[in-house]
Amino acid sequence: GFTNSEEMATGLADAVPFLVEDMLKGLGGRYSKVDDWQPLAGADGNLITGQNPASSVPAARAVLEQLGGITSRSLTRATA
Repeated sequence: GFTNSEEMATGLADAVPFLVEDMLKGLGGRYSKVDDWQPLAGADGNLITGQNPASSVPAARAVLEQLGGITSRSLTRATA
């Protein structure tokens, strides 16, 4: 989920019930982040998440890998 600073940058930090970064850290979760608006996706078992919209492609690739080693390259060849 968005970092605290990304939430602030959107101007919507006050519109959400909690900040994901604060909540995860407060509950003892592991929270990783990179510079604002840069892509970052991670997987832990069946949970796959991304930091922000720039993370859509790496998160989608992680989903495909979880589904049995499918890659975006093999998917492109199969539909061509």
